[in-house]
Amino acid sequence: MSAPLRSKPFRLATAALLALALAAGAAPAATITIVNLDGAGEGFNDPTVVAPVGGNPGTTIGAQRLFVFQHAANIWGGILLSDVTILVNAKFDPLSCTATSGVLGSAGPVSVFREFTGAPFTSTWYHVALANKLAGVDLSGSSDITATFNSGIGGASCLPSGWYYGIDGNEGSQIELLPVVLHELGHGLGFSTVTSGTSGAYLGGFPSVYDRFLLDLNNGLHWNEMSDAQRVASAINCRKLVWDGPNSTLHAGDFLGSKPLLKVNAPGGIAGEYEVGLATFGAALTTTGITGDVVLADDGVGTTSDGCEALINAGAVSGKIAIIDRGTCTFAVKVKNAQNAGAIGVIIADNVAGCPPAGMSGTDATITIPSVRVTQSDGALLKVNIASGLNVTLKVDATRLAGTDPLGRVMAYTPNPFQSGSSVSHWDTSAEPSLLMEPAITSTLSSSVDLTRHHFADIGWFQGVLAAGPAAVPAARLGASYPNPAPAGATIDYALDREEVVELAVYDLRGRLVNRLVQGRVQAGSHSVKWDGRDAAGRAMPTGIYLYRLRTPSVQESRPLALVR
Repeated sequence: MSAPLRSKPFRLATAALLALALAAGAAPAATITIVNLDGAGEGFNDPTVVAPVGGNPGTTIGAQRLFVFQHAANIWGGILLSDVTILVNAKFDPLSCTATSGVLGSAGPVSVFREFTGAPFTSTWYHVALANKLAGVDLSGSSDITATFNSGIGGASCLPSGWYYGIDGNEGSQIELLPVVLHELGHGLGFSTVTSGTSGAYLGGFPSVYDRFLLDLNNGLHWNEMSDAQRVASAINCRKLVWDGPNSTLHAGDFLGSKPLLKVNAPGGIAGEYEVGLATFGAALTTTGITGDVVLADDGVGTTSDGCEALINAGAVSGKIAIIDRGTCTFAVKVKNAQNAGAIGVIIADNVAGCPPAGMSGTDATITIPSVRVTQSDGALLKVNIASGLNVTLKVDATRLAGTDPLGRVMAYTPNPFQSGSSVSHWDTSAEPSLLMEPAITSTLSSSVDLTRHHFADIGWFQGVLAAGPAAVPAARLGASYPNPAPAGATIDYALDREEVVELAVYDLRGRLVNRLVQGRVQAGSHSVKWDGRDAAGRAMPTGIYLYRLRTPSVQESRPLALVR
């Protein structure tokens, strides 16, 4: 949805240059004002008469557009804290578009600032709206966000279903404007980096605050700790770049469901778990899942494995999981043809290289079987192993959150190849249900700021860790170890009030990791784990005092343990 941020007319500045240094105050809410840049008779000024719709009282297209924009601004304003009014320059213009796809809109900050009074990090860029909030004054003296949306939508050659201007979520086959505006304003308010993902270069030689929370799981470095070349590699490090802000990690489970996957049971040479994209139609995956042998679909026409016509190998497909190649017809048609042939599930293999596997759009209330999508490379691997007795399970893993790493940190969107304007500055598409700041609007997206509120707490819009409901109460407690002193190891107790991402590890007194005992999601309840007095390599540790530490998104607690030999 977003145009490349680097195309925006950024103005680099420091507070010193502006000689502004006033104490910051905390307002109960932020005021966000829409500045109409459209000319007479266009965009927000379109006089076309329409009936009010879905809670939008406007009686012209222009009035309805402006109502949606201000409604989105009020949602953000009711959440954010700032003494400084946020000005959004907004307009409607024709943008790139076809009958089936197009750019919905784009937005970004007008300027970025560093070295201002109140900045949590020095030598770090902040989007101007956030910089103003932290400084407590208007650093730029002008607008803060620029936003442009597609006026062509609804025409015969540009997504003819058109915009839906209601705010009740009943968009049907139309494109709901409200979540698109919320999304784009999110970019302008801070959900984006100003560091180049294609060259890895900082803007003006400095990282953005966003970069400080992007952690690459391969090298263990944040973007502000990397070289340009490392950032280039990280931007296409598929599902290996996570956001490790404490607020987002703590609250990820408030919004995300269980992780979907394809588990290969046989043959043993390719056994394991594979990433999948989910369909917006058909049966949902369960923790038990469906298990079956895999059969390649054959419709006998053209590309016979694309499943666009009735399958001619129904006898082979019946009671099995069908694998079908993407292309030619819609996902729903492919899955329905497989269902009609008796398939119990469907795997769609992508027809172009890339990562990660995206979801599958479409609607068909008559589809009752589950379906998933895999990458082209994984699909090729699966197909070549059909003759060896390919058996798989399509399921969800209740111990993992969709779109997160084993420690519950939410993944950033890093497809390969790099997608300018989308890569890095979005949540990953594996988040399920869809989050507001994913790179595409989907039918499962709600008109709320969901986990993005907590992301904004990480970058400075709020102070400290946000609490919401049960998250306000620490959910984990570290217990005693016994025996202590321990002649050959000890049992360590801990308890969880709710399911949490847990790391329990042993350290020496110099803070060096000795052994990690627990890592991943753990069910609520009382738990015990045994440390055998050895390091991760199996070597016996010498007599001495050690620390065992429990860490979750809500708690970090350590206790001493004496090891005697």
